[in-house]
Amino acid sequence: MSDFSLILDLVLRKGLVSEEQLRIVRSDGGRDGGESLFEELVGKGFLDRKTAFQLLAEEFAMRFVDFSELDLPKEPEDFLQETIARQYRVFPIEFSEGSLQVAISNPLEVESLDSLSHLLKTPIEPVLADGKRIEEAINTRYDRGAFGEGDNYGDNADEVDTRVADVTLEMEDSSIDESEAPIIRLVQVIISEAIRRRASDIHLEPMDSRFRVRFRIDGELQEMSSPPPKRLQLPVISRIKVMGKLSIAEKRLPQDGRIQVRVEGVDYDLRVSSLPTAFGESIVMRILDKTGLMKGLPELGFLSDDQETFERLITLPDGILLVTGPTGSGKTTTLYSCLNYVNKSDRKIITVEDPIEYQMPGINQVPVRKSVGMTFAAALKAMLRQAPNIIMVGEIRDKETAEIAINASLTGHMVLSTLHTNDAPSAVTRLVDIGVKPYLVATSLRASMAQRLVRRICPDCRQRHEPTRRELAAIGLDRDSVGDAQFMKGVGCPKCHNQGVKGRFGIFEIFEVNEEIEKLIYSGGTAAQMRNIAKELGMRTMREDGVRKVLAGLTSVKEVLSVTVDESALI
Repeated sequence: MSDFSLILDLVLRKGLVSEEQLRIVRSDGGRDGGESLFEELVGKGFLDRKTAFQLLAEEFAMRFVDFSELDLPKEPEDFLQETIARQYRVFPIEFSEGSLQVAISNPLEVESLDSLSHLLKTPIEPVLADGKRIEEAINTRYDRGAFGEGDNYGDNADEVDTRVADVTLEMEDSSIDESEAPIIRLVQVIISEAIRRRASDIHLEPMDSRFRVRFRIDGELQEMSSPPPKRLQLPVISRIKVMGKLSIAEKRLPQDGRIQVRVEGVDYDLRVSSLPTAFGESIVMRILDKTGLMKGLPELGFLSDDQETFERLITLPDGILLVTGPTGSGKTTTLYSCLNYVNKSDRKIITVEDPIEYQMPGINQVPVRKSVGMTFAAALKAMLRQAPNIIMVGEIRDKETAEIAINASLTGHMVLSTLHTNDAPSAVTRLVDIGVKPYLVATSLRASMAQRLVRRICPDCRQRHEPTRRELAAIGLDRDSVGDAQFMKGVGCPKCHNQGVKGRFGIFEIFEVNEEIEKLIYSGGTAAQMRNIAKELGMRTMREDGVRKVLAGLTSVKEVLSVTVDESALI
């Protein structure tokens, strides 16, 4: 992809140029070629040339240089021969600290820079500049005549071109390791871009004819605008496997690893998973943002009444509190926020996790290691001898783990854990199904909370919105019942990458076990029966909590409908 195509894609996505302006340029005879469209947009005043390249530099975490504000070398031949500069479309800036700094206009030309570095036997430090200014500098700064006495390539331009081509071909034939500086930088750019856009996962997927890179942002996968070319698939995957301490030689079996990176002064952990596919190894990197640990309960999405209830539950002296929901519903973040809330100097807290996702100061965290017999159950047994006040079990998966956790709760410990169920009351029947006696569930379970994540309307571009009658009916409302509710929608802005949404928060369903529910558990009642009694006693369902947040202008009807079900489906 050319630098101009990159810029056009970027300025459209960032909102610097509108579709209407693009239509005007095309209707006035502007051709579809990237450079032609770019020049037409600049010529009509729709786009500032310098701003566009500055934005491109920012997108790829590079330094932008303005040739009009720079003292360019008067004798660029001292650093780089003219023919080489023209072939690679670069201009030398300076030689500093053992590296040659060169201006480029396309951040994705990493392979060319790799070839140039090997050709010159010198590390290359790229900076971004306007491609037109680079071309002008080459034309005006270089002597267009002879190559000069110091030229090591001979006196003929054709000979230089041939020898450069021969060197490049020789590099390919000799299988030069491409996971050097340019590839390292490309991987850094991919990770930095994902973190800057608040992605939770990075997916690198080998396809038949291309190498697709996607970011999961606020729960939805979005393709990287300028992914690496297919030819860089192997070196990029190899670089990530090296970073994650995975075996490069093993390409037939799945592997798991971990990477620690620092971006803009913040530390991130990346959990790496590789999976062999028909066209190469698929890599998924899950980004674990340690700043998420410090979230307070309101930031999770609790409204004041639910927050008060939840704070009371997590500070009980004993019993079990379960957080339920499918994978990706934010259960782990909620549990860590709970631990952060109760983490006081007078309390001993121990966790057993597979794996440890976040390291928290002041808490004893035990990793599961099945290869040496350190299972959830084995770790729990040992933990009880450490006299903890609060125990967190990453997930209750089987009867043995469940029974040990319940016994711990009955001997004066508060146990926090997660369970995979669709709603809160189903946690009871799930525990019974895996073999726990109903009387143990009834006496130990204090509450279960189901949750889902919905996308938050971008606060920077939200506007009043009037929902249709069909939308209102879908969530059980009509126009007369909504009163002065402030329905909102995001129209899209640069801060939310024109998505209209920014970040996610939870909607919740808190099911408390009281005396009446206990009797029902003893007698073998169904989840539907427990749900009905809990609703009569004031339990608010996830959909009802979602509707409250729609009426408050925090999210949309569509979001709530996408993650909750009609109550009649649960009865």
